[in-house]
Amino acid sequence: MTAYVEAVSELRPRMRQAIIMIQDLVMVLVAVALSLILSQSRLSFEAFSFAGLACWALIVLAAHLLFRSCGLYNTVWRFASTPDFFNILKGCGSLTVVLYVTSLAFRLFHPVAGLNERQFIVFFLVSFTIISAPRLYYRFLRDGASWRILRRPPGDGPVKQALFIGRLSEADVIVRFTRTAAPAEYTIAGIMATEADVPLGTRIQGVPVVALRPRLVEVLEDYVKGTENLDLLIFGKGVEREIEDYAELVRVARHSGIAVVQFSGLSELGQGGRLVLDDVEMETIMRRSAVAIDTTRISAFVGRKRVMVTGGAGSIGRVLVKRALELGAEAVLVADNSEFGIFQLDQLIDDHYRDRLTSRIVDVTDRAHMMRLVSEFKPSILFHAAALKHVPLLEENWEAAIETNVFGTLACAEIAAECGVPQFLLISSDKAVDPTSVLGVTKRAAEQIVSSLHETHAAPSPSQAAAANGHRAGASSVRRSGTKFIAVRFGNVFGSTGSVATIFQAQIEAGGPVTITDRRMTRYFMTMAEAVDLVIMSAADAEQRRGADDYAIYMLDMGKPVPILEVAETMIRMAGKSPYTDVPIRFTGIRPGEKLHETLHAENEEVVKLATAKIFGLRAGVLEWPKIEAALPALVAAMHDRDKTAALAILAGLYRAEEDIGGLREEAAPKAAGQIG
Repeated sequence: MTAYVEAVSELRPRMRQAIIMIQDLVMVLVAVALSLILSQSRLSFEAFSFAGLACWALIVLAAHLLFRSCGLYNTVWRFASTPDFFNILKGCGSLTVVLYVTSLAFRLFHPVAGLNERQFIVFFLVSFTIISAPRLYYRFLRDGASWRILRRPPGDGPVKQALFIGRLSEADVIVRFTRTAAPAEYTIAGIMATEADVPLGTRIQGVPVVALRPRLVEVLEDYVKGTENLDLLIFGKGVEREIEDYAELVRVARHSGIAVVQFSGLSELGQGGRLVLDDVEMETIMRRSAVAIDTTRISAFVGRKRVMVTGGAGSIGRVLVKRALELGAEAVLVADNSEFGIFQLDQLIDDHYRDRLTSRIVDVTDRAHMMRLVSEFKPSILFHAAALKHVPLLEENWEAAIETNVFGTLACAEIAAECGVPQFLLISSDKAVDPTSVLGVTKRAAEQIVSSLHETHAAPSPSQAAAANGHRAGASSVRRSGTKFIAVRFGNVFGSTGSVATIFQAQIEAGGPVTITDRRMTRYFMTMAEAVDLVIMSAADAEQRRGADDYAIYMLDMGKPVPILEVAETMIRMAGKSPYTDVPIRFTGIRPGEKLHETLHAENEEVVKLATAKIFGLRAGVLEWPKIEAALPALVAAMHDRDKTAALAILAGLYRAEEDIGGLREEAAPKAAGQIG
């Protein structure tokens, strides 16, 4: 029997299904014969006569149609469960009733001796039993240890030993699927339960619960010391938010050479079932509380729309591109000046999304080229993520920062208005708050451009294009536009190009030292996926707002700031090493333009809590568009003269003018105090 089951499991799905159908029909015929024999019935006609063969054929046809309609062939035997056996019960019951009613009708015209209700009751019980039995036995073989021994080819190495840390409901799934893997990769040796009320020693499918909170770290340390062949630590989904010792558990495992993964779900259920185990990343270690994103809402917002992403080959941009495709965007256009970045993006996109993605190598300050792209593509949403962002580099390359972050934003905003793009969204930064760096003042100026255009629902006329393209400011003139302008402000994103996480990782792999500017320095951190979903949610929220409830700038709740020193120490421990001994940490001093602590909003900005979780609206003074226009010629002249002091003074003057407006507004209507945690 086991050889038969093994042979069947190797067949193609369609062939396997056909064999199962034939087997069921044979079982039905056997059930008919057994019901007659067990009830000692003597029919008035021969079983192999013409009438008898016609009856057999009709029974087979009725059984096949009823079994298909009851869903007997829509599941995989390996995963047969209570609903599947109910389908068999329903199928056998329906077949019994149909045969009984048919026999009654037939006997009205042709009396048949030897048939009564007893045979049909016996037929139902026998048919259900012998049709269910092969499925039940197959699953027993696949779930049991006998299947692993049966499947393991001679000469294979030992199966890896794993510990599971998580909820018992997930442990049940993990244990079952690790047992049914073919070939077997690992087996669960013990369960460390996150529930505190589970009796120690409880067994889940024979696997014992070896630890409970809060003694998980202590037990794991004992386990790795006393068990040399422990190879894998599997965390359950969301465990990093449930237990305080998550990072320490990862450290203990990696320090002992044990691989660490996290269970995130199941895939390929129709193809035999497989666990999805993801590598544990640094962003998970930071235990940022997860945001429950309204996927239905952002899908409805992005779905069937044409989306353009400037800087789409950058860290945030490429995740925005992938997310828009996943949410069902009709088409996505990437505009980026990095050939290699676009090449990398192309490698990340799944094949079934490629027909909806277009990439163009273009500089956002090239107004003519950008105008052509936008007018031809006709996007419904333009995410402006193109920017230069590295603080120390931009202190030296201040002209490039102004060119891209200020005039690039201005050019894209003009084009969005002139082409009638319904929504323009600027990706901003916490560096724009009380700016002390070139990056900060240029991102603040970009926010001011967007805020001013949002306030007036206007954009520069085509005659002002020279300010963005050739850096010549024309006469003051604005025209009304239907474009909704907003900016979304947030802090550092884990894993983005050049972020501390990527820098520290490279330094740790090289053996150190890990360099930190100041031991007191803190930063806000957010995962890439979380930031992108909240950016899209902000755009969806802005689309519905009008009048007094409208916000030009949205701010994401980043949680509490994290000490950079803590990030470095955690990453070193995650690598299985000890800070200061295995990997030295060196403090280099604050670089030009850097702050010890960033903030997400200024004192003159009112923070308004919205109904959407983790998103806030900001109210602040807004410069009128003519004032921004008037500053452009002087900024162009300062860049022409390579006068950094004058250029930054002009941008700082815009910021001070905005603060003055905010101060007057605060006197007229006292600001509601609020602290974001």
